[in-house]
Amino acid sequence: MTVGRPALLALLIAAACIGLLPRPAAADTAEERRFLDDVQKRAVAYFRERADPTTGLVTDRASNSGSDGYTVASTAATGYGLSSLAVGVDRKWLKRDEAAARAEKTLRFLLAMPHNHGFLYHFIDKRTGERVWQSEVSTIDTALCALGALTAGRYFGGKVRALSERFTDRMDWRWALTNGGTRPDKLALTHGWRPETGFIAADWGSFCESTVLLLPALGSKQDLPAEVWTRLERPRYRYGNHETLAGGPIFWHQMTQGYYDLRNRRDRLGYDYWAAAEQAMDIHRAFCADNAARRKTYREGYWGLNAGDASGGRYEAFGVPGPEDGTVSPTGVLAAILYRPKEALATAMRMRNELGDRAWGRYGFCNQFNLEPEWFGPDVIGIDLGMALLNIENYRSGLVWKLTAALPATVRAYRKVGLSRTSEAGIRPLWRSRSGAGAVPWSLQSPGALVYAAARRPGARSVCCATDGLSRCAGQKDLAMRHGRSRNRTGLLPGQAGRRNGPT
Repeated sequence: MTVGRPALLALLIAAACIGLLPRPAAADTAEERRFLDDVQKRAVAYFRERADPTTGLVTDRASNSGSDGYTVASTAATGYGLSSLAVGVDRKWLKRDEAAARAEKTLRFLLAMPHNHGFLYHFIDKRTGERVWQSEVSTIDTALCALGALTAGRYFGGKVRALSERFTDRMDWRWALTNGGTRPDKLALTHGWRPETGFIAADWGSFCESTVLLLPALGSKQDLPAEVWTRLERPRYRYGNHETLAGGPIFWHQMTQGYYDLRNRRDRLGYDYWAAAEQAMDIHRAFCADNAARRKTYREGYWGLNAGDASGGRYEAFGVPGPEDGTVSPTGVLAAILYRPKEALATAMRMRNELGDRAWGRYGFCNQFNLEPEWFGPDVIGIDLGMALLNIENYRSGLVWKLTAALPATVRAYRKVGLSRTSEAGIRPLWRSRSGAGAVPWSLQSPGALVYAAARRPGARSVCCATDGLSRCAGQKDLAMRHGRSRNRTGLLPGQAGRRNGPT
């Protein structure tokens, strides 16, 4: 077989990327290793047990203590389920042939599901793949499904790889960028589309979890303009001595780097997203420590404000500097292990030891909890378990990073946005001129950066997104709706019996 020069170059670059990966840190003590094994095993069990045996679709959520009857799956959770198969086999918790067969079955069903230009509905019935809750055709949830498919394909090879490439190659990114050709000059990908109303008004135009969508889009074979990345608004957020991109839920800085290893990289604009994530973890810890007098949960040393379940059957987008009510996310703490391993491990292990079965169940930690008034979420959520599972595995072995780095699409994306490794002495600033001029004062940082400073006071509103709200990355108020989980969202379809998660 003859390999063309462009393909050969891509393979060589991918191999170099893998070879350059520093060896990830590993848990230092036997106790830590046992703890992480237990957390990961339970997450892998979730994706195995909560996948429909016929379709492979994974339920969006599950009870952490008993049966629930939930039948609503999500495309994103299914993507994490595909990645979990590689982790489970590599850890010798799953048999390779059985896991590969599960991945193949799932991908064949995904390819047969209803779609629009290759993009799937956000929430579907796990038994049939049919749309539920009038959910949207979701660009970001399909992208997460695609990343799971590609990593499984890279790990298992053969039919699984071929099917994963069929799934991703059919995704029409130009349709998503231009709203089906009606806005040909638009440079931000749409959130999605509904058959009743057409394209959603919101676009992925500001930094949040949006980068997990932009990198696979820009790495596709469709040659999207690099301006999709460079025009992304990057609101600046400062808390005390820490500076990062965007205040908000902790997962904004954890989701993308579950797949993409961005350590010691800057993009063409000079931004270091790993440094931004490290600072975001520090901000979450500092904010909770500073507000310990107001919130019992923080007073006990817990931190990690996230989008997730809340008391009263709510789904809330908690974040720094707000909204917040003392609810914290154990999976958000676990996923922080990439950036602040000592602090994340210590906090997560204290949660397990001090809170016991109130916060721990069949699939590990509950989704979220609050100590005043005392409330522990009864469910786990698939995408949050998935983020924690992948970040822990990357911390321990770098497995998912290596699989993603080996993809030709990753090579193309990094080249297009200029994400290259840089060697810098000392603490890496959030932004540094790629021309070698060094970091500049906050008030002068560019291009197009919005600079914010948060007052340490109760009730401060988040400055996570650009001021034009839904025309950019959706603000805090809209995050729960974007994720499709409002007060009446449960894992049950209308008419089904079972425990419901709050008022309908």
